[in-house]
Amino acid sequence: MVKEELYVFDAGLRSELGVFCGVDEAGRGPLAGPVCCAAVILKPESRFEWLDDSKKVTPARRDSLFDEIKREAQAWHVELIDNNVIDEINILNATMLGMKRCIEALGCQAAAIDGNRVPDTAARCLSIVKGDSKSASVAAASILAKVTRDRFMEELSEKYPQYGFSSHKGYPTKAHYEAIRRYGITEYHRRSFLKTLH
Repeated sequence: MVKEELYVFDAGLRSELGVFCGVDEAGRGPLAGPVCCAAVILKPESRFEWLDDSKKVTPARRDSLFDEIKREAQAWHVELIDNNVIDEINILNATMLGMKRCIEALGCQAAAIDGNRVPDTAARCLSIVKGDSKSASVAAASILAKVTRDRFMEELSEKYPQYGFSSHKGYPTKAHYEAIRRYGITEYHRRSFLKTLH
């Protein structure tokens, strides 16, 4: 199933902006781990089965799309901004930093950014609320960001199995809070998100 409207939307952006990258993030809300930003430039003729906002795609389809997007995209870049930087400059600024690095790594002159904020960069940036369900390029970026971050947290779960990172990915679930109360925080926890717990 190809959501053709995502590609029609991108064709409109392309006529306005020229070559552009779609940009999205994953992991603004968790108590632990990095925020992950991604930027993707799709070829105008590219079509991907099941591509959509990463939250609407099953994990198995996300994994296959992840490989397909990396293989078929004109260009892509992913940035992880760690919890120490998040604590130092706050989550919004950390997200904007990751997005800026992605756009600049691709040398892009234009970008479609998911959400209502844009990073401080020389590229022309358009903010698109719910962009990951409107633009194929932003949806592709959302897949790369989500899968990269989920895999990071699954690896972290091997180091700290008692926290259950592989299931909740660091998000503020009841089980995660209980693990923090029982075992304390790790070097990967965002202290600024947990002021009342330590």
